[in-house]
Amino acid sequence: MWDTLWLNVHLATGDDTLITSADGYGCIRHGAVGIQNGRICWVGAEANLPGAPENLAFTREDGRGGWLTPGLIDAHTHVVFAGDRSREFAERLNGVSYEEIARKGGGILSTVAATRAASEQELLEVSLKRVRMMIQEGTTSLEVKSGYGLTLADELKQLRVARAIGETLPIHVHRTFLGAHAVPPEYRGRADDYLSFLVNEVLPALHAENLIDSVDAFCENIAFSPAQTETLFKAAQKLGLPVRIHAEQLSLGGGAVLATRYNGLSADHLEYADEEAVMSMACQKTVAMLLPGAFYFIREKQLPPVELLRKHKVDIGLATDCNPGTSPVLGLTSIMNMGCTLFRLTPEESFRAVTSVGARALGSAHEVGILRRGMRADMALWDITGPHELSYWVGGIRPLRRIYGGVCAPAP
Repeated sequence: MWDTLWLNVHLATGDDTLITSADGYGCIRHGAVGIQNGRICWVGAEANLPGAPENLAFTREDGRGGWLTPGLIDAHTHVVFAGDRSREFAERLNGVSYEEIARKGGGILSTVAATRAASEQELLEVSLKRVRMMIQEGTTSLEVKSGYGLTLADELKQLRVARAIGETLPIHVHRTFLGAHAVPPEYRGRADDYLSFLVNEVLPALHAENLIDSVDAFCENIAFSPAQTETLFKAAQKLGLPVRIHAEQLSLGGGAVLATRYNGLSADHLEYADEEAVMSMACQKTVAMLLPGAFYFIREKQLPPVELLRKHKVDIGLATDCNPGTSPVLGLTSIMNMGCTLFRLTPEESFRAVTSVGARALGSAHEVGILRRGMRADMALWDITGPHELSYWVGGIRPLRRIYGGVCAPAP
């Protein structure tokens, strides 16, 4: 007997073995999903069930004709932070650029100061509020970056909070070390010394506490050079940690190509990426993680090279990039809409971007992101006419039910 059997549902599986040119979602209409021990044990058309439902599962759930999808995966966030940067929003509306704000001590460094000042418990409480909202909008897996501490104690604090989120709420949390986010005030003008501190002291200490699932860096003209970033990536590689990168957001700097040399899970932003970068990503199967929330919020003009990514068959992901300065976004369906309207992705591409491709960007494609036998039963049930509707609404759409590890999780 299975634990649970979902009936009277349509399925948008995201399974590439079911996706065709006519159906980019891998749909099974009038489908059913069996769950045992938190994993999918059967998926298919209800008419093909291997027996009467009452003889197959202890519990039967009626989906009432809704659409069941994989739980949404937010593979790039900075959701653990303290403080507020709404004043910078007003400055940008008055013509001050993001680079100008950063160079005069605002931007990331203002959030660093607020995050350092917060206790670990205070930081957890404010972060839990945001993650609860993400969960309510259908997210079941979440990447959380550090990078607002920039000292050993404060990076430890951020990543411990990230771990506590996954222990407190029904959500999988992937923890990313982003110490190379900005040069802290105490190292101003000494970026190389700061990188040495990260490599020799911070990274080993965090790794020893088993707090890191991947390593990231902001490789940009206002942050760290490719050579500096490579120093960090070499250290990560020695510890067996995968890497990802913030690259080509404000200029073409070679960060994406660098990440591919270290088998990067993803290269993120990519507005200024060229064909060399895209081809390199294609060869290494590095995900192109596009972040339309930041593009929208800071009113960027340079579009990421979507046609080149399609041409070279690079997987395109989407994420909220939830952060206080450039992307105060919590819901992935809003991001799906932005991906379609701003970057001209198709609804099918945006759906895969926050399910199966998001899973690849976290190195979790064997666990989540599609509805297939053996996968974790992380799912969302939606009252929609079809999966295309998920990228139609500009926010406000939430699943009727959210299933986490096979169990219907109540609103946190």
